[in-house]
Amino acid sequence: MTTPPPSINIGGGSDDGGAEPSDGGSGASDGGGESPVAAPDIPAPDPADYPGMDQNTPEGAEQAFRYYVANLFWARQSGDDSTLRSLETTDCEGCQTINEEFINLRNSGERWGAVSITDVRLTLHESEHFDHEIGYAFTLGPFTVHDPSTGNEIDYAATEYIMIGAMKWDAGRWIVGGLSAEWGADTHDT
Repeated sequence: MTTPPPSINIGGGSDDGGAEPSDGGSGASDGGGESPVAAPDIPAPDPADYPGMDQNTPEGAEQAFRYYVANLFWARQSGDDSTLRSLETTDCEGCQTINEEFINLRNSGERWGAVSITDVRLTLHESEHFDHEIGYAFTLGPFTVHDPSTGNEIDYAATEYIMIGAMKWDAGRWIVGGLSAEWGADTHDT
């Protein structure tokens, strides 16, 4: 049985755990306070692993979105969302929901263990309001989550994801201006 990972609910879930973009909410959170539980020693994503993400090209937009997604999951492992927030616009639809959930996770002491991301496909799409929209299908490998209420580790199975990032070239770099996601069994078949 595949259980969707906790608290990646971009705009509200569907029966399969998928989601539509949020309306942006009522504003950005301030990041909350310090975590009551020590973060695992998991290295941050390395920009060198995403060649070309600093170039104003379609491939650069794809690499920048892959880097954003890696940082989205790393924030859940480390408790540090500063890089993630620097990679998105302040009015990013979908991002604000992720940021609010992250603060709740950090304040509760919940931490994800090490995760792996296995690429399935990247697709580049035209966009009316952004430079590019990137469809990114990947599998998030099995991992554990520390449950601070019980002190136990909860195991999660590998999960298929499709995320779409609306990418904007701004001040010499790519940033995410909109985000949506679906996950669950057979998501890659859609």
